[in-house]
Amino acid sequence: MSHLPTQLPPVVEILLVEDNPRDAELTQRALRQHRVVNELVWVRDGAEALAYLFGASGDPTAHLNRVPRLILLDLKLPKVDGHEVLAQIKADPRTKGIPVVILTSSREESDLHRAYQSGTNSYIVKPVDFDGFVEAVRQLGFYWMLLNQLPASSSSSTPPAP
Repeated sequence: MSHLPTQLPPVVEILLVEDNPRDAELTQRALRQHRVVNELVWVRDGAEALAYLFGASGDPTAHLNRVPRLILLDLKLPKVDGHEVLAQIKADPRTKGIPVVILTSSREESDLHRAYQSGTNSYIVKPVDFDGFVEAVRQLGFYWMLLNQLPASSSSSTPPAP
């Protein structure tokens, strides 16, 4: 009797959490134009990000179906702010290993300290000019998606064997 291989969850390379449609479009365009990412999911607020990651119920025992390789997270979000989203991601054993990069317009020292205390992997202030923004996103994607080495998926993020 042969066993079928366990089907892995669909790969989402980047979860982009950004409420500004212009910034989201620029980010997506820069990553795709430079062939850094194929699969990117964009959510527009913190509540949508948490629902995407943990399901509508937020059940801490539920299986996660789509685990991104990287989360780009704005801080100034409607419904649930980026600090709270970051805290919930890093508090959950199923998601705490996902690299989270803060990509924000905030230059506030308090935001910077709070983000690192909550476990962010990087904090990037969005450049104001178009070319600077595109270049920053290109470098960010290149580093996190191509250069940075991540451990193999943990057993908590893949379905159990049949």
